[in-house]
This record gives sequence, structure tokens and C-alpha cells, in this order.
Amino acid sequence: MVMLMSVNPGFGGKAFIPSTVDKLRAVRAMIDKTGKPIRLEIDGGVKADNIGEIAAAGADTFVAGSAIFGAPRTREHYQGVIGRMKAAVDAVRG
Repeated sequence: MVMLMSVNPGFGGKAFIPSTVDKLRAVRAMIDKTGKPIRLEIDGGVKADNIGEIAAAGADTFVAGSAIFGAPRTREHYQGVIGRMKAAVDAVRG
């Protein structure tokens, strides 16, 4: 597994650093050249509105804390956010 941090260090809820998308593409290309089953994880600022772009850039493992747990604490809310995130990834992957 290779993990890229996509926020500046600190507490949860930090903003996603857009230049990480270019890094994802570069690392995904390196991984693909090896032919090995290496996971590419992104950690930080992952939300329902950007996870599709992140997946399209090559990430296959996503850490999303504040996007899920930083809002109203209801089962329906958690399921809704996770559902939107999964749908965005599925839309990219077909």
C-alpha cells in the first residue's frame, strides 16, 4: 500500500489539497508499471463531492473521517454520505 496525505497536518476537517490529484496520477502510473497488486490510498479531505475525481486519478482506498462523522450523528446520515461516496466512485469506474 502507498498512502498519500491530501491535507496539511493537524486536526480533522482540513481542506483537500488539489495538487494531490496530480500526485495520485503519477503514483498510480508507477504502481501500474510494477504489475503488482499495490493499493493506493488517499487520506484527508475526501468528501462526496471530490471522491469521484480522486478515484479517477487512481486512488482505490479512501480515508474519510470528517465527511462522514463530522455532521449530524444519525444512521441515515452516515448511510447517505457513504452511499453518495460509493455512487461517485462507481460512476467513475463504470
